[in-house]
Amino acid sequence: MKKHYLSKLFKPDSIAIIGASESEGSVGGQVLRNLLDSGFGGALYPVNPKHDEIMGLSAYKSVSGVDHTIELAVIATPAKLIPGIMQECADHGVAAVIVISAGFAEIGKAGLDLQNEIVDIARTYDIPLIGPNCLGIVRPRVGLNATFAKSPAKTGELALVAQSGAFCTALLDWADTEGFGFSAVASLGATADIGFGEVLDYLAVDPETRSILLYIEGITDTRSFMSGLRVAARLKPVIVVKSGRNDTGTKAAVSHTGAMAGSDNVFDSAVKRAGAVRVKTVAQLFAAAKVLASGTRVSGSRLAIITNGGGPGVMAADRAHDIDVPLAEMSQKTYDHLDSVLPPFWSHSNPIDILGDAPPERYRQATEAILKDRSVDGVLVLLTPQAMTDPTGCAQAIVDARGKSTDLPPTSGPV
Repeated sequence: MKKHYLSKLFKPDSIAIIGASESEGSVGGQVLRNLLDSGFGGALYPVNPKHDEIMGLSAYKSVSGVDHTIELAVIATPAKLIPGIMQECADHGVAAVIVISAGFAEIGKAGLDLQNEIVDIARTYDIPLIGPNCLGIVRPRVGLNATFAKSPAKTGELALVAQSGAFCTALLDWADTEGFGFSAVASLGATADIGFGEVLDYLAVDPETRSILLYIEGITDTRSFMSGLRVAARLKPVIVVKSGRNDTGTKAAVSHTGAMAGSDNVFDSAVKRAGAVRVKTVAQLFAAAKVLASGTRVSGSRLAIITNGGGPGVMAADRAHDIDVPLAEMSQKTYDHLDSVLPPFWSHSNPIDILGDAPPERYRQATEAILKDRSVDGVLVLLTPQAMTDPTGCAQAIVDARGKSTDLPPTSGPV
């Protein structure tokens, strides 16, 4: 099978780090350090005219001085030097390039001219270019951490694609504390050449990726983006968060990446039409990341709600209606069983109000009964802490009930 044209970005056999140094504050130095620490198994070629050796590796004065094939070049030098370096990479047959450096379209016309120059070289020689002004790329399974992020990335099945490097580092840090990993992390920066569309096209057929998170500030190639999003969303869950939703945010986005943010209403409609899900806040994106990383997949939309408080149950039912999630119509057999294990004054309807004094055992019995009902696709369990409530015990009871349900497929993560 023919390899995807972005494979050299995500699975290179050799990498040149242009601008690498021993300095702790050096971006290029941190990239090299990350590649060494992540266990990259391919060849590494530090390039810096001021050094003969960097971190125990032979250093080269220039790309042309590397007498080996270079599949990926990571460039972290002053912006004004990069057009010359790009041409040198093209002449040397470098297959793909990541430009981490800032100082391009985001600073105005002079920077835009520099950006156009490196893009022209990339497209003339058919070199996929990520950036400029980006964090880089992480591919944990192959030991690739071509970024200057400090947080490590564990191996997982969730891909993150973002324009903001800072957003990537924040999510990497959060994921590290939460204990889940990624199939790939791609910080696209200015998306001057390779944008969301091309990366989505790659991730759609990537066997290591089961779901995708996107952080978007602006789209530079609408046609490519929509094409990639439609393909990816047909095959895998795609969750999108977009900044620049109003005039103030739009101006900030332009100053950051140099890309126009466009009409938010149009973007919202386009995402829905493609089959992706849009969230409005980072907290919602983190929640989605947690669910997707768990490996749990929902095949239907009929919801049962268990609650120890009537008000929260009603609010949950209202919200379910707002987002077109139907409440399950449970069988008479389920109602009869609930009658036998719950107090006489339970709600006798969905939401299932098991009353404010519900102990862990009542939560367990209600959850077990509802999980056995074939007309229920998902269960939302709510708890309001009353004076007599044992929250930890109730949570464990729900987990135990889920574990005993033989009708449900196994999950690879927490319920």
